[in-house]
Amino acid sequence: MAQNSENPPLDKKTSVGAEMESNDATNLPTPTPVTSSTIETHSTSRTTSTTQPASTGEPPPPSQARPPERSPPTPTPAAGVQPASPAQPASPKQPAATAKPGAPAQTAPANPPAPPSKKKAVVVALVILAVLATLAIGILLGRLWGGSKKDPNQLALYGNVDMRQVDLAFNNSERIAEVLVEEGDKVAQGQVLARLDTSRLKPQAAQAHAEYEAQQASVRRLHNGSRPEEIAQARANVALATADEVNAEQQWKRLTTLAGLTTGRAISQQDLDNSKAALDTAQARLEVAEKALDLSTLGPRSEDIAQGEALLRVNQAKLDFLQRQLADAELVSPCDAVVRSRLLEPGEMVSPQRPVFNLAIADPKWIRTYVSETYLGRIHTGMRVTVSSDSFPGRSLQGWVGFISPVAEFTPKAVETVELRPSLVYEIRVFVQDPQDEMRLGMPATVHLVLSPATQS
Repeated sequence: MAQNSENPPLDKKTSVGAEMESNDATNLPTPTPVTSSTIETHSTSRTTSTTQPASTGEPPPPSQARPPERSPPTPTPAAGVQPASPAQPASPKQPAATAKPGAPAQTAPANPPAPPSKKKAVVVALVILAVLATLAIGILLGRLWGGSKKDPNQLALYGNVDMRQVDLAFNNSERIAEVLVEEGDKVAQGQVLARLDTSRLKPQAAQAHAEYEAQQASVRRLHNGSRPEEIAQARANVALATADEVNAEQQWKRLTTLAGLTTGRAISQQDLDNSKAALDTAQARLEVAEKALDLSTLGPRSEDIAQGEALLRVNQAKLDFLQRQLADAELVSPCDAVVRSRLLEPGEMVSPQRPVFNLAIADPKWIRTYVSETYLGRIHTGMRVTVSSDSFPGRSLQGWVGFISPVAEFTPKAVETVELRPSLVYEIRVFVQDPQDEMRLGMPATVHLVLSPATQS
């Protein structure tokens, strides 16, 4: 009885597990009697093994390997107790079914806990997110703080790039022969952009040129006067007429003398009359020849010269008009610009009302912006400014205030109250130097300027 009190009876489940283990442990060389302490050791080791995660076919890491079991000392069997079969260490495939007497049986959890590495990764990610959020809040507060403490003498205005534009059209109504530029091309002053068909203009211009040359020669002849040969001819005609007049006069005198001597019986009255007529005719011819000599010597009249010069100017105007039409058949750029739009193509009929190109003048460029009425007294024309754009961060262009509108905008009527005065805005134009032609029409831009000191009385 004393022995039974020192060694309490084994639980039924424990004895059954020991018997199952004895059937499997056939490889041990020497059977070892099993006491209650041995059973408790085996059950504890098996329970510990059940808490390990399921095997995945790979050997466990060294840190999780189970240490080898030590054989407990072999106690002397008590009287009246059957020695148990030798026990083999529990296999990981067979969970232990024994437990301490009076203790609940331990089972493997359904969901094994997450490894420590995953928990650490989650914690690190949360810390990083918290740091980033703190930085963003700090930057936002810094901007707000910096904006609240901006320099009152610095002013930033926001506007858009503006430039002059040209709608280029032909002066003639003719068909387009060729177009030489494309949209986006940079053109220089005097560059030919397109041409018209001139097959009908060229013959008209040639005819006008010939008429002009003919009239020009006539005017030149009038200015040069008579040639020496013409004057000599006129003088010869005078001499001939003089000789005829002298002969006729002598003939008339002889007949008159004869008629006086014979008292009209030797010469008839008809002969006397014919002689007198011949004398008068000779005298008239002599007078005509003399006048012709005078005209040849004097040259053309001034009125004739003026008439010839007037006709020459008419021909000159006609020729200039046709030549201008020929020149207008070539459409040239009036200045350095950029082709924004190509509106007509070869083969189309044009007129002065139909533009062929839309050009944007590259220089000058300006920023159209608006300034409040409160800053108007501290801005003046010629003030130097800097211009920046979102398209070119970190770069700025130099410019100056070139125009300040004399009229307020965005107000429907005259404002006289002090509360509404600050809402008045005035347009200003800031001309910008853009040697590389990087600013485009309508591009947003920011104008930075230093205000002049406030005027005080």
